[in-house]
Amino acid sequence: MPKLHSSLGPNPRLVRMFLVEKGIGEDHVERIHYDIITGENRQDADYLAKNPLGTIPTFELEDGTCLTESWPICEFIEEMHPEPNLFGETPKERAEVRKWVRLFDQEVVVPMTMGFRAGGGRPMFEPRMSVVSAEAGAELSAMSDEKWRYFDSVLGDSNHFALGRFTFADLIIFCFANFGFTVGWKLPEGTDNLTRFVAEHNKRESAAIWQQAE
Repeated sequence: MPKLHSSLGPNPRLVRMFLVEKGIGEDHVERIHYDIITGENRQDADYLAKNPLGTIPTFELEDGTCLTESWPICEFIEEMHPEPNLFGETPKERAEVRKWVRLFDQEVVVPMTMGFRAGGGRPMFEPRMSVVSAEAGAELSAMSDEKWRYFDSVLGDSNHFALGRFTFADLIIFCFANFGFTVGWKLPEGTDNLTRFVAEHNKRESAAIWQQAE
């Protein structure tokens, strides 16, 4: 049975939501939890042998292969379990979904997470990794908020970013909004469309992961 090395945070919960959307239960994937607040994932020698960077999640296959990074893990799962489809059914559709995922990952996720590590998350992250200054963190957070407003304008009155249906593009955006909520962040002003989007997708069965205790 494959193993999902998991924890709190948006990336492991992204993979967990993806598995639920695929109809793959914990009777098919064993979940192993790490306490990232105490840094267990960066201290456990067995885990570091699987993923030397100590990042979460890691998807360990039955042959011992360890896949890292949430987006590639989800694409691997999609290829192994094509239905229901979340990345697109044709090369053109997959390019459309990946376009929005790439833009969001680069323009929102990177500055948002770096800004959090330098600000509210500084006491946790500074002893473990390089972080930018508090001033740079505030600038990165502001850049991220600006791009959230861009994504709001793109979304318009739809609840989907690609293909007119729920895809991985919607899933990653939903997950990082919810990550923000867990650390006291709010959607910036002028994002009423995203507020509706989050409320709508909170009704999904997979969204219950954000309410579960770890």
